[in-house]
Amino acid sequence: MHNNHQPTPAASPYNSNATATTTASKDNSKATVCIILATSFFSFLFIIALPSTSPIQPLTIIRPDPALFPNRPISLTEIPSAPTPPSVAYFISGSAGDSARILRLLLASYHPRNHYLLHLDLSASQTERDRLAITIQAIPIFKAAQNVDVVGKSDYAYPKGPSAISSTLHGASILLRLASDWNWFISLNAGDYPLATQDDILHILSYLPKDLNFVNHTNYIGWKESKKLKPIIVDTGLYLLEKEEIFYTTQKRELPTAFKLFSGSSFTMLTRSFVEFCILGTDNLPRTLLMYFTNTPYSYSNYFPTVLCNSDQYKKTVINHNLQHVAFNKTISTKPLSLKPEEFDAMIQSGAAFATHFQFDSPVLDRIDQEILKRSPGKVVPGGWCLGEPANDTCSVWGDASILRPGPGAKRLKKRIVDLLADDKYRSMQCRDE
Repeated sequence: MHNNHQPTPAASPYNSNATATTTASKDNSKATVCIILATSFFSFLFIIALPSTSPIQPLTIIRPDPALFPNRPISLTEIPSAPTPPSVAYFISGSAGDSARILRLLLASYHPRNHYLLHLDLSASQTERDRLAITIQAIPIFKAAQNVDVVGKSDYAYPKGPSAISSTLHGASILLRLASDWNWFISLNAGDYPLATQDDILHILSYLPKDLNFVNHTNYIGWKESKKLKPIIVDTGLYLLEKEEIFYTTQKRELPTAFKLFSGSSFTMLTRSFVEFCILGTDNLPRTLLMYFTNTPYSYSNYFPTVLCNSDQYKKTVINHNLQHVAFNKTISTKPLSLKPEEFDAMIQSGAAFATHFQFDSPVLDRIDQEILKRSPGKVVPGGWCLGEPANDTCSVWGDASILRPGPGAKRLKKRIVDLLADDKYRSMQCRDE
């Protein structure tokens, strides 16, 4: 993808034996493999550093509608009845043919206080990407709130490779530049869907400390050591405009001793402070772990848990739950299942904010829209900011985006979070050795 010079490799900070011979040529020298590893890392850094001009944006800057964000006089005597709602930055990504799913997910997750960055990777055509951007610009509430952007300069994001980390960090860096007021970062893919309204989610988050990171994590390695942690791969999504396969080298490396490895899931809910810690380079730890995971398979689910749990600054901020519902086979628990209609009740009662592995146009999505989100096809989820008549489009007329109207979903989410935080038991689950 990028034209990078191959630097002279330095000694690895985590393992001096991380060398291998590629499948394409078993006689390559150790120096060649080190160059591949180093080039992967610098390609990684280059993608993250791409400028914020990537989003497709209007040429003229248009300020958000003041009806959504009215200027409130500051009172020194009045005690506010409720805390100010937070803001969430959503990075929603997909591949070729996913634009309709991304748009549906955006409508189901939309709130004027949040910020949204949509990403169709390079497997999608530029025509599909442009059509998505044009559709977004034609929706009145998106124009009024000025909080939805589409990435114009896309990259590949292989789920099995480190390019997924690169794509997510690149999206997060753009969102940091686009808006200074969001509190949490959530990365969604086209197979995800909310199980609560944004009014529900923002209402509950408004009562939580803004330094909590919701991340599934464990340092129990087990079978993952030989399958996911010791192999060395080259992810061509970091270099090439053409879609190529990830390939494995023939040798494996030893596990690092300078830090502990943690694994988790690809869905996380991260604080703005932690995202800045990973991107702005104020500490060597995120860069060191990037070097390690740049050539590690399935590294996306390992990177953020490992950074959090090896950081003295952030390891006490981790809640060992990501607020996402996933269905697993009871006999084979390593591969998530597509959610089916019979999963509906268990999914809703889980108290999760999101669920994953929905098939395209699954009837379960229609039921969530009708019974949980109260969302009509092609429309956003009604919230406290919607002032229109129910007979027409409730959200065609809008008011103050700070007004929330939480429903039953807020009670379910509250129960789930209270259970996680009760009696400080979450502390015993933080980054523990198993």
